[in-house]
Amino acid sequence: MLKLSKMTDYAVVLSAQMARHPERLYTAADLADEIGLPKPTVSKLLKMLVKAELLVSRRGTQGGYQLARPASAITASDLISAIEGPVAMTECSLEDSQCDLISQCGVATNWQRVTQAIHELLASVTLAQLAQTQPIKLPWVQIQTITLHEAG
Repeated sequence: MLKLSKMTDYAVVLSAQMARHPERLYTAADLADEIGLPKPTVSKLLKMLVKAELLVSRRGTQGGYQLARPASAITASDLISAIEGPVAMTECSLEDSQCDLISQCGVATNWQRVTQAIHELLASVTLAQLAQTQPIKLPWVQIQTITLHEAG
């Protein structure tokens, strides 16, 4: 199964929280309380998002964190890359691939095409869309809705 790490998921959740009120400055403690995550985890993620230039940090008693640009200009791909690194399905899908089998394997070009399609999809989804409560509409993707039921 392909899945994002919890840290990436948490980074998207806290970024979405910030996107809902972009005028506000957030402290790590505020976000930790609002989202229900440990403050050290939130602090680590905030630093990673600042390093990726997705957030800005303001120091001082009136300081905090804000989105570095509008939520409509930050993509799912940006957020994933900030925490996970470049999006790639296989080693040979990376630009600086070090795969020794690439000339013999026969599937590298196709994996690169799959990686490109995934990257384009992730780049088409903005933080503004992720922060909304209604489902994202992607015109060229048919997604079956999964309903979560309480165990009972």
